[in-house]
Amino acid sequence: MRKKVIPKSERKITSYLRVSTVDQDVEKNKASVLNFANSHNFIGKVQFTEEKISGMVPWRKRKLNDLVESLRADDVLIVPELSRVGRSLVEVLEVLSVLKDRGVAVYSVKENFQLNGSDIQSKVMRTMLALFSEIERDLISSRTKEGLAAARARGRLLGRPRGPGRSKLDPYRPEIEALLANGSPKTFIANRYNTSPLNLSLWMKKNKIQRA
Repeated sequence: MRKKVIPKSERKITSYLRVSTVDQDVEKNKASVLNFANSHNFIGKVQFTEEKISGMVPWRKRKLNDLVESLRADDVLIVPELSRVGRSLVEVLEVLSVLKDRGVAVYSVKENFQLNGSDIQSKVMRTMLALFSEIERDLISSRTKEGLAAARARGRLLGRPRGPGRSKLDPYRPEIEALLANGSPKTFIANRYNTSPLNLSLWMKKNKIQRA
């Protein structure tokens, strides 16, 4: 079946702008996106989707999910930078994969790349992102294993303690201590173990755990 070709005049040009705190302004990003669109001769008005939300929130729970669902083949998505899309390289790749399956072209202003094209530049960029995300997963796994090994060497008992006052974080204490020692933010750790940053802080205080 022949693919329907959408005229450039009907192509949707969109941009996703996310800031994480109320004191950040999207106007600067808007200007850079508009300049990028003009320099690439995109025909049509750029439609912006804006939200102020932490990057630690999964992309499917943000406005980005609704935007992705609304895009179709030959539409264009422009982002100021890749860090605005996902909380990790793994998540960025997930978003790009979904958009690629929909036939949506994705451009990043800061990196100055088309990420979902069929040209060699796009393919190299996707390959590099996949490689870096694999390294990211390996580093987290390695740090966790090192933390567990160090805890065992110190003779600490692993696992959930018996009796009242137990926390679902207790079995992961060595992992959490390893992540804290390697500079992982509390928001990242809390999200990883399905709790809130406040609960994590209270649990750390109760167990006399301090960031290294």
